[in-house]
Parts: sequence; C-alpha cells; structure tokens
Amino acid sequence: MSEQTLSSSSSSQLFINNLQQSLDLCSKGVENGDFRKSEASISELVESISSISDAAISAVDDEETLINSITVLSYIHSYLSNPTLDQAVIDALSFELPKAIAKFSGVSQRCSELVENIIDLFITKCSPRDMISVFSEALDSYGKTTDAPGYVATFLLGVSKVFLNIQRRHFEQMKVAIPIVLNALKAASFDLDDSDVGLEILFKGAIAIADSIQATCKKLEGEASAKLRNLLGLYVLQVIAVVSISMGNRESICLSFVVHLSSFVPYCGLLYANLIIGHGIDLLVSHVCDGDTDDYIDCFSYVKHGAVLSVIWGHISDEVSQAARQDVHILKDELRSTQSSRWSAVGLIKCVFNLGNLPWNLKKHALEFLLGITENIDQQETSEDTKCSLHTLSVTSTLQAITLLIMTAPNAELRKMAFAALKSVLADIPASSRLDMMQALIRSSYSASMTAILIDCVRENLRNDYPKLKEAKICTSNSFWNAGILDLVELVLRPPSGGPPSLPEQSDAVLSALNLYRYVLITESTGKTNYTGVISRSNLQKAYNEWLLPLRNVVTAMISETKKDGEQLGFDIMCGLNPVEFVLYRCIELVEDSIKQSI
Repeated sequence: MSEQTLSSSSSSQLFINNLQQSLDLCSKGVENGDFRKSEASISELVESISSISDAAISAVDDEETLINSITVLSYIHSYLSNPTLDQAVIDALSFELPKAIAKFSGVSQRCSELVENIIDLFITKCSPRDMISVFSEALDSYGKTTDAPGYVATFLLGVSKVFLNIQRRHFEQMKVAIPIVLNALKAASFDLDDSDVGLEILFKGAIAIADSIQATCKKLEGEASAKLRNLLGLYVLQVIAVVSISMGNRESICLSFVVHLSSFVPYCGLLYANLIIGHGIDLLVSHVCDGDTDDYIDCFSYVKHGAVLSVIWGHISDEVSQAARQDVHILKDELRSTQSSRWSAVGLIKCVFNLGNLPWNLKKHALEFLLGITENIDQQETSEDTKCSLHTLSVTSTLQAITLLIMTAPNAELRKMAFAALKSVLADIPASSRLDMMQALIRSSYSASMTAILIDCVRENLRNDYPKLKEAKICTSNSFWNAGILDLVELVLRPPSGGPPSLPEQSDAVLSALNLYRYVLITESTGKTNYTGVISRSNLQKAYNEWLLPLRNVVTAMISETKKDGEQLGFDIMCGLNPVEFVLYRCIELVEDSIKQSI
C-alpha cells in the first residue's frame, strides 16, 4: 500500500472517529433530554463536516479530499439508515445536517448521489412541514452563508419530493416555500455561466417542483385545486423567464426546458392570446398574493416577462406551442385583425426589450414577432384614436425600448430589424397620436444620433402625407402637417434648458432639425399652403431671431476656434459642423426671403 493511500485512509478514519463521537454525543443528549448538549454536539458535527466540504470544493481534483468526502457521506448515510435510530435524534439532526452535507453536491457525481440519498432519508423519516421549513431555510442561505456548486439544485429536488408528502393545507405550505425557491433559483442561475452543466441540473430541480405541484393539484378538488393551479401558473411563468435569461443563448438546450414548462400552460388555464397582452396576469397575482407584502410579490417580478417569453418561444418552436396547445399563427392573425389587442401586445412586449440580461437572440425573436403582427397593417378608421389613447403610455414605452435596442444592438442586422420594428409600430398608430409619441421619444432621447433618426422619420411621414392632404384624401387631423412640427424643431434648435443646442455633441440632431425645417418651409411655400403655420410672419421671425441667428453665432464661433487648433480632433469636429453650417445658412436665406414676401 502506498504512503499516499495510507495517509488518505488514516485521514478518513480520523474524520469518521470525530463524526461518530459527535453523533453519539448528540444521541445521548436527545435521549437524556439535554438539548443544550445535543445542540452543541450537532454544531461540532456541522463544523467538522464543513471543513471537509470546504477542502473538497477548493481542491476538486485532489484524490484525498474526494475520498474523505465519500467516506464521510457514506458513514452519515449508513448512520441515518439504521432502523433502530431514535426518531428524536433524526429530527434533531434534520435541522442542520442537510445544509452541511448539501455542500458536497458539486464535488463529484458520487458525492451528489450520496447527498441525494441522505436528503431522501430525511424526507422519508421526518415531517413534511419540518422539511419544507428546513429546505426553505437552506435555500434562503444561498449567497449569504454559502454559494457551493450544486447546493441549490439539491434542495430544489428535495422540495419537489417533500411537496408530494404534504397531507393537508397544501396551498398554504407550498405558498410559503415558493418565494424562497424562486429567489434561490434566480440567484444561483445568474451566478452560473450559461455553459455550466450545473445550470441544467438546477432547472431540472425547478421543473421537478412544478411536476410535484401539478401532481398535488390533481389529487385535490374545487377551490383547493384552483388556488394551487394559480400558484403553479405564476411559478411556471417566472421560471420560463429565469430559464430564458440564464440559458437563452443555448436555444437547443433551453428549448427542452421551455417545452416541459409550456406543458403546464394549458393545465393552468393560460392562453397565448391572454399572455401576450397581459390579460389576467395581475388578477392571477392578486389571487395568489392576496394580503401579502411587497416582498412576497417581488418573487414573481418576472411573471409578465415570462408571459411574453412563453409566446415568443412558441413563435420560435412549434414544439413549444404544441406543448402549450396553442397556435401562434392563429394568434398572429387575431392580433393583426384586432387593433386594440395588437396595441396591448405592443405595449407589453417592452418588458422583454427592457430586460437587460436577456440574450440578444431572444430579443431578436421578439422583434420578429413584433414585425409579424404590425407590418403592412391597413390603417383603420380615425375612430381608433380614442382606443389608441388608452394605450399611448405603454406603446410609447415600447417605442423607447426599441430606440434603445437600435443604439445598443451588437450587430447591424439587429439594428436594422429594430429600426424596421420602430417604423412598423409607428405606422400602426393614427397620425394624430403618432406625432405626439414621436415628440415624446425625442424629448426622452439622450442620443443626438437617435434624435436625428426620429426626426428623419417625421420628415418621411410629412413627405408621404402631403400629396394626400393636397388631394383632400386625408384631413389635417390625420396628418403630421400641423403646428406640432414647429414645436418639434424648436425642441432641438432651442432646447427647453435654454440657449442654442450644444455643439458638436448635438450636431446630428441639429442637422436633422434644420433639414426638417427647410423641407417644411420649402414645401409650404411652393405649395401655397400653411398647414404648420411655418410661413406665418410671427413664426418666421421667431425662427429667425430665436433659432437660426443664435445657432449661427455658435457655429461661426466654433468653426473659427476649431480652425485655430488644426489638430485631428478639430478636423473631426469640422466634418460634423460643415453640413450644419451649410443647411443653417440655407434656412436663414429661405426665412429672409419669406419675410420679405410677407411684407
């Protein structure tokens, strides 16, 4: 026998002797009613076990620590399996021992199996109510006292098994545990890399809990079953969101989990048509969380994200929609034909776009879905303005989220798709509301380039509307040709903060605003119209004195100063200012001519 083997054997025996001593002391303390003594011995036992698990986790390739871990776990399993062991001793050990041995789960496959077997013994021999409390406390400790690999997955699987042993007050007991389960699942999954095998084990445990809740529902009847189904529905939607965030980059693997989770959708009475517009979700939360604190409700913070993502996954894969017993093609047709529902869907989908840690490939699929329900929609009657006003805030928020995608997307394809979605959604909004929304987007924009893009979209709308307006095919109330255009120009050329715009930072936005003003002035002058009021003498003088001349002073001073510097930075600034200067002077000439003609 080698020296290393002898050393390992000696070390393992020492640990076993210490364990045996602590367990004997605990047993005697319980038998004698000396709970202080038993608690002290359990603390020593946990401390000893933790020293072994810590060593094993920090040196997973070390053979000696692995042997020690397996030896210790095997001994504990053998000890607890003894049919003559007093139940009071098992109960005393159940409050602390599971947390200590669960840390071994990530050491090796054999350790994980032994840990599961030990947890199963506690589940079999102890009260379900006590085990739910113990496992919940263990899950709640993740990130506080431990972040050992496999730790959370062990207790998720344990919770799934103990749920099946609950004999009464099923909803109440599960309701207490679910928030802790979801918070631990979220924390643990976000800590792992999407390629980590532990992530898959984690979500298998989460799905096992859903299976157990469903199995329990089927044993109950009436209100008890309905309440538990509501809880299951919220749980599933939350887990779909967490799975998507954590594993969305690996679509093929993530898909298998989403398919399983989607199979609960019809059982919970959830429909894609309701999920995509958020219908009934708040009611579901209120039914489950009635009278609960905000802290409790926060555990379902991703439920609406999960509702939208469940539909997006159905759009991605027929396998998912079939598991949910839903038809995405029919859903899209219904949304395309029902404007109010479509706007509700547009308003809710922003939660996916705003989810910063959601993989880009899923945001791309969400954009595809959005384009699928909004592209090439025939404009409906202007009576839809009233309905649109009900959705203004939510749709505007979605448009803001899309503009952020345009600015932050990692590649040109995604930026192009996001821009197409922006134009598609805007085109679906009645003109009177559309201009208000675009003004809101421009006011909230922190990017000069994005502001420029939005102003160019306004100009495109003007160009499309003008011939129809002249031919009386549309009325001014359904057109961009109104005084709001001048307000938009003023927003950029004379910002609410006061003074002319900051250059060169705002060069892109200023250039687009000047081009918009020039286009409107030329079009109204040559067409002998004044829909916007642009050629009214008071508006001409205001533009000349308050917008253009102050801007000219800034541009002239900056160009003069930049020419003196003569460095590369100065050259770059000049490249941005030259087109601004050109269009600015053209606008000044046009305004001066228009003022002369108005005399």
